[in-house]
Amino acid sequence: MAAPEGAPALVLAVPGTPTPAIRSLAEEVLSITRSELPGLEAVVGYLDGDDDAYPTLSTVLTNADALRTQRYEIAVAAGREVAAPEGPAAIVVPLLAGPDSALMRLVRQAVMDSGNTAELTEVLGPHPLLAEALHVRLSEAGLARADRARLFTVATAADGIILATVGGEEAVQAAGITGMLLAARLAVPVMAAALDQEGSIAAIAEQLRNAGAEQLALAPYLIGPELAEGLLDVAAKEADCAAAEPLGAYPAIGRLALSQYMATLGITPQQQGTPAR
Repeated sequence: MAAPEGAPALVLAVPGTPTPAIRSLAEEVLSITRSELPGLEAVVGYLDGDDDAYPTLSTVLTNADALRTQRYEIAVAAGREVAAPEGPAAIVVPLLAGPDSALMRLVRQAVMDSGNTAELTEVLGPHPLLAEALHVRLSEAGLARADRARLFTVATAADGIILATVGGEEAVQAAGITGMLLAARLAVPVMAAALDQEGSIAAIAEQLRNAGAEQLALAPYLIGPELAEGLLDVAAKEADCAAAEPLGAYPAIGRLALSQYMATLGITPQQQGTPAR
C-alpha cells in the first residue's frame, strides 16, 4: 500500500524544545511512518520551535497549505487535468501517548491559526502496542522478564509497577487502561500516577507496597519530548525504586501515528491495529 496521490501531509506535533535528542526521536518516528506507507509526506512541527532552524507547528501547517496550492497551480499550467485541492492539507498527529490538556490546547491553537488547512487526530493511546512498548522498556532495564512464558527469572524484576504520566487526572485515567494491559502481560499489579501532581507517585508507591509489592519499578507512559528534564529522576527517588526509559522511538509509536493518520483519511491499515479513540 502506498499513500494516495494528493494525500495530505502527516504533521507530527512534537512538544518541547527541539534539542538534538528530540529532533532525532521525531525523525526516527517519521522514518517509521514513511517506511510503512511509501509516498507519504511526513514532517515535524515543534510546539516550541523558533522558525529559523526548526519550524513551529503553525508555520509547518501554513507551508503545507501553500505547497499544496503551488503543486495544483503547476499541474494546471502544465496542462494536466487535476481536481482542485479539497479537504485538509495536513493531518496533525500529536506525539503524545496519552492526553495532556495543556499541550493539546497549544496544538489546537496552532491548527485553528492555520485556518481550515489541517485536521487534528487523537493522541496515540491507550493501545495494546503501548503496553508492549512499556514491557520492552522495562525488560531492557532489567525490571521485567522479556517473555513471561520463558522458564527463567530476572533477579531485579519488579513485583509492582508505577505507570508514570503527565497531564493530571485525565492522563492518569487514560494510562490506567494501558496499565491493565501491561499488568496482564507481566502478571504483576500496575497502577498509574502523575509526575506533575505533587504526592501522586509517593501515594501509588505506598498503595502498591501495602498490597504486598516489595520491589517497585517506575515505567514512564511517555514518549520523551513531553517529559521535563529531571522529573523522572525525582519521581524515582520519591518512590525509592528504579525507572525504565521513556517509550522513545519504539516502532509501535510510528505505527500508531500512521494509524491515526490513516483512520482520519478513512484508509484501513492492512497489518496493524487502530488506536482506541
